[in-house]
Amino acid sequence: MSVVPAEVLPGAARADGSWSGDGTDAEDGVRAVAGLGPRARLWPALAAVYRAQLSRARVARIPLLFVATFQSVGIMVLMRGVVDGGDEAHAVVAGSSVLVVAFVALNLLAQYFGQLRASGGLDHYATLPVPPAAVVLGAAAAYASFTVPGTLVTAVVGCMLFGLPLTHLWILIAVIPLAGAALAGLGAALGLLAPRPELATLLGQLGMSAALLLGVLPPDRLPTVVQYARDLLPSTYGVEAFALTFGADPDWAVVLLDLAVCAGVGVASLAVATWAYRRAAVR
Repeated sequence: MSVVPAEVLPGAARADGSWSGDGTDAEDGVRAVAGLGPRARLWPALAAVYRAQLSRARVARIPLLFVATFQSVGIMVLMRGVVDGGDEAHAVVAGSSVLVVAFVALNLLAQYFGQLRASGGLDHYATLPVPPAAVVLGAAAAYASFTVPGTLVTAVVGCMLFGLPLTHLWILIAVIPLAGAALAGLGAALGLLAPRPELATLLGQLGMSAALLLGVLPPDRLPTVVQYARDLLPSTYGVEAFALTFGADPDWAVVLLDLAVCAGVGVASLAVATWAYRRAAVR
């Protein structure tokens, strides 16, 4: 509670019995003392949420990142006995690398927002003068950034296993944030829309399983119906863009098109997650 001196109150009486005036200046003083601060702008608020989430993730998520990386490397080792090389090897390495992003950005973020909603943590964010988009984007960016080391390790190990060139691994600079944004937006939406945290965990696991089955397996070996389902997965276009760069003469126009589609899906999924946050915060 703010304590406002009597001198600044409108029409307040002085000790000698006279009045302080018409109250105009006094009202301005009251607003200055008791008024709320301005609402935080999007980018400063997003940066603050990003730093807080990244700091939290460094402490709590390192073991899980190790599990995600070990899982992806293990899948490539198993696939090495089935796939010799060529386009199938490209798909396996690209899909396994993006799978690290799916494990963290989709699965863990769905669990995080599901638990945040169930525990009342959204009420804390709702009381802050922070735009809803900053909360969603900051958390999504932090979880996507957290996948960078594991994705790089998986890609390098995969190239060594299958004898693929390391020349164009720089494409991960675009693939990780774009696929991460698409998967993080989906994960946040699942966590915020799920009525219970257990269901959010289940949906996150199912989403990661879909990324595993539809992203790692060579698409030519999948049934036609499953290939259509693969096209609906947000990370598919990041996998396709990464896989194309392993060729001797990559078609960069197609790579850019896949990245553009991945970016569009990311914007759409983050918009849905922001709407889901607003919906969950007012309930």
